[in-house]
Parts: sequence; C-alpha cells; structure tokens
Amino acid sequence: MQTLRKSTDSEIASGLAELSGWDVRDGKLHRELQFDDFVSAWGFMSQVALLAEKLNHHPEWFNVWNRVVIDLSTHDVDGISRKDFELAAAIDKLAGSS
Repeated sequence: MQTLRKSTDSEIASGLAELSGWDVRDGKLHRELQFDDFVSAWGFMSQVALLAEKLNHHPEWFNVWNRVVIDLSTHDVDGISRKDFELAAAIDKLAGSS
C-alpha cells in the first residue's frame, strides 16, 4: 500500500495538465462549474457525493443556484495529494470533460 503524502510542485503541475478546468487556489485544487439550473447543479453534486463517499475522500464545495465551486485538499497531509487528483479526474468524467 502506497503511503499518502503531499504532492510536490512538479507533481501538481503534471496532474493539472491532465485535468480540465482545474487550478490551484489557496493550496487546494479548485474548479468552478456552471449548469443550466439549480436542479442540474444539485444533481451533479449528488453524483459527486456518492463518488466521494465511495473513494472516502470528500470535497469542500459551495453551491448557489446553477453554480458549483469545488476545492480539493487532503487534510492528513496538509495539502494536495494523489487522492485529490483521483477525485478531480472522476469529477471531470462526471462533468463530461474527460
């Protein structure tokens, strides 16, 4: 089993290159998504919630009407880890941008 550790700057840059619409803000992977309406945004969040629970890695997020803001970090390593990139890639897939 691989030990969880904080990603290096070069690992973060490499990981971001494989994602769609993500950047780093305040030491966290960050993405903002916009949907047609509240129900679509909430439906997307419900899908992400089920996925996050399955991965046992949960996002920080914010929703107003059709907008969803997601921040990912790993509290155990006090920064970004491979778990954040795994969840971000899965979120991209759900968002249809993979």
